[in-house]
Amino acid sequence: MDRKLDPSRDDLPLMANTSHILVKHYALDLDVDFESQIMEGSIVLFFESENRCRKRSSSTEETCQSESSEARTVRMPEPCHVPGTSTRTFSSKTGYSDFVICGKGEKDTSGKDGNHDNWEQASGISSSKYCCDTGNHGSEDFVLVLDCCDLSVLKVEEVDVAAVPGIEKFTRSPKLTVVSELRNQIVRELVTLPADRWREQLDYFARCSQAPGCGELLFDTDTWSLQIRKRGAQTATDFPHAVRIRYRTNAQGRSVTWTSDQSGRPCVYTMGSPINNRALFPCQEPPVAMSTWQATVRAAASFVVLMSGEHSAKPTQLQEGCSSWHYYVTMPMPASTFTIAVGSWTEMKPETCSSNDLAAERRSFSPSDADFGCVGVCCHVDYPCRFQNASAAIQEIIPHRVFAPVCLQGACQETLLPLVPLCLSAAHSVLGTHPFSRLDILIVPANFPSLGMASPHIIFLSQSTLIGRSHLCGTRLCHEIAHAWFGLAIGARDWTEEWLSEGFATHLEDVFWAKAQQLAPHEAREQQELRACLRWRRLQDEVRSSPEEMQVLRYLLVPVLVSAGIMYWSIRQRLNLCLATRAPCKGTDLAAESSLGTSIYVQHPYMLCLRTYGIKPNKEKTGFVSDSGSSVIKHGLNPEKVFMQVHYLKGYFLLRFLARRLGDDTYFSFLRKFVHTFHGQLILSQDFLQMLLENIPEEKGLELSVESIFQDWLESSGIPQPLQTERQAGAECGLVRQVGVEVEKWNRVSRRPRKRKRRGTEEVFEKLLPDQLVLLLEHLLEQKTLNPRTLQRLERTYHLPQQDAEVRHRWCELIVKHKYTKAYKNVERFLQEDQERSQ
Repeated sequence: MDRKLDPSRDDLPLMANTSHILVKHYALDLDVDFESQIMEGSIVLFFESENRCRKRSSSTEETCQSESSEARTVRMPEPCHVPGTSTRTFSSKTGYSDFVICGKGEKDTSGKDGNHDNWEQASGISSSKYCCDTGNHGSEDFVLVLDCCDLSVLKVEEVDVAAVPGIEKFTRSPKLTVVSELRNQIVRELVTLPADRWREQLDYFARCSQAPGCGELLFDTDTWSLQIRKRGAQTATDFPHAVRIRYRTNAQGRSVTWTSDQSGRPCVYTMGSPINNRALFPCQEPPVAMSTWQATVRAAASFVVLMSGEHSAKPTQLQEGCSSWHYYVTMPMPASTFTIAVGSWTEMKPETCSSNDLAAERRSFSPSDADFGCVGVCCHVDYPCRFQNASAAIQEIIPHRVFAPVCLQGACQETLLPLVPLCLSAAHSVLGTHPFSRLDILIVPANFPSLGMASPHIIFLSQSTLIGRSHLCGTRLCHEIAHAWFGLAIGARDWTEEWLSEGFATHLEDVFWAKAQQLAPHEAREQQELRACLRWRRLQDEVRSSPEEMQVLRYLLVPVLVSAGIMYWSIRQRLNLCLATRAPCKGTDLAAESSLGTSIYVQHPYMLCLRTYGIKPNKEKTGFVSDSGSSVIKHGLNPEKVFMQVHYLKGYFLLRFLARRLGDDTYFSFLRKFVHTFHGQLILSQDFLQMLLENIPEEKGLELSVESIFQDWLESSGIPQPLQTERQAGAECGLVRQVGVEVEKWNRVSRRPRKRKRRGTEEVFEKLLPDQLVLLLEHLLEQKTLNPRTLQRLERTYHLPQQDAEVRHRWCELIVKHKYTKAYKNVERFLQEDQERSQ
């Protein structure tokens, strides 16, 4: 295990002070050097200070309220505010000695590796009286705090945007005489341009990012952050609104992976690291910091650069065998969703173009062609939105490309390429408008740690999905396509609520895949019941083998008011006592102690006591969030969390429970309405549940409430009681019963003596679907012994070495468990070429 990922200190700190100032646009300019395995260049950040953000959020919310009910507008993207502070402490006695100004080739200021020792340090809350002001209400200089790790910051400077020719159109007040105020006004006007001027906005962002610097800024780094300040700028409003950071990445940085592809050629890609993109560029990582971006990336001419971007970029040839690639995004999203991959990829094209592909190309369009505003009013911040375009609404198949190493061309053409239009069309038939205008799919190197990952405009798929029949490739592709709606277009405001992304994608993958296969309704139900059976088995295993705290879908911090004289530990002791004895607390204990109004936060394990105590949880605050916007992600650095599926599985079963209770027609009709209402926004669990219960017929919502769903499904560890009841009462589907019959046959074969039987008594085995094979092998894994003769026949009957990765995973377990040495080569191949995770 990586020594940095200490399980006793596994919370991931988000240090950016997003409550004071927000990045609205990133402009990256990077060179990729495979010899040294670094990326080097600059990033320009364009800011908007908190007062301006609040005003615009309020005006947007008012507009939405005039169009729809309160349920549509309760979750506008604005900063959160909870007592605390965010940055590492700075001593006013030491002046500026903690800050340095470095140029290229000078001192490397990247911090030491490792995590903070405890919550107090990770969140930045400190008792030190020498605390530098990161807000806008003190006498010290304002400090900009960015999330940053494993980077060498070389120089930080203010950008002279006023020097850009033609930029004077963005100066509203010609009376401004202070140059710094003029520059900030220009940026404020630029970041708030209306959506129909998106191309002009991008052009000026690019021109401003190339403008000269007008003064170096003081900066310092520590393990998790980069802190920047300007002498005399005491508030976020006074702080420069355009800042350039020159830096280089680290070859061992945890946001990107330098490796070789399946053809042995070098490549690099973002891997969905627990620390997200902070080791790729300094950024604001909290989801509330939604921004747009553009990036220019240079690499040797033999490489292809793929990235989150709204157009299919083509390389610009530069001198000396170097090419430049440019991408941009106009839909604001968290910086964690940015993705890049550079390698010797080859575009895989079908041998013949289908009519569907040709139709998709004819219907493709760019934002400049779109007549925005013709479909209805959206409740998100202003951007060129596809949901407001009638042409996008009917576009079943968006333009798409598939890239892979050339050695995988045959497998891509046979397995993946035919599935892409079918799965895209199926997704559109369920949810409607595709949130993104195009899609690239990349088959990533063999060391990619999962079967897939979705980012704006690009999906990474494992090579494991290409082996065997199309089932695994199709279901995984549907899962990642579903993330375009849930996880990207609609994001979780609190990253601990992963079920809002993974639960939805897991539930929708079955629905999309059934439609892509054009299954009859009874066939679709049978296959979905079979997959529910498999997931039920996995969830039971997960609950048995994982810590209870990590089985909760939503970590709660409950505010409890106590007197200043009562220490945290004494409250904790009383709550522990109540939990141990199951005795309710006395209602007067905390009520009498609340007069001074000191606030503390009690985490999830004490929820039982608090309910008996009559205190309702505050669903708006689900994590440690300081006054500046910094926070922590519970267990964000725990290495075991990467392999856990509880958010996939419990989220899936909750949505399946709701769909069955309401009926598919009612549920999916609502889901389309929900997507249209909340796309482009961040949500919490209650936003979905409240709108659901408000939009269904009263008779179908009997015994359902937001509180009961929170209690049964989101706030509790273990198996939710409604799910336990359903599985105990439910009858097995036909496909599961068929597997049971086949298991009995194999058990009989294994028990037979070696002596040859008459031909008439030989067992005849039925042909099974891939998911049935998985279930069969899982049942056989429960047998204490299986002789080599049975294993050999099992292998030959189902051609197990040629099956997909899910099936071969279980087959390898059988081989190892029963020491079937003849098939050890299958295990070796699996470990070298496939990923073990099935979700």
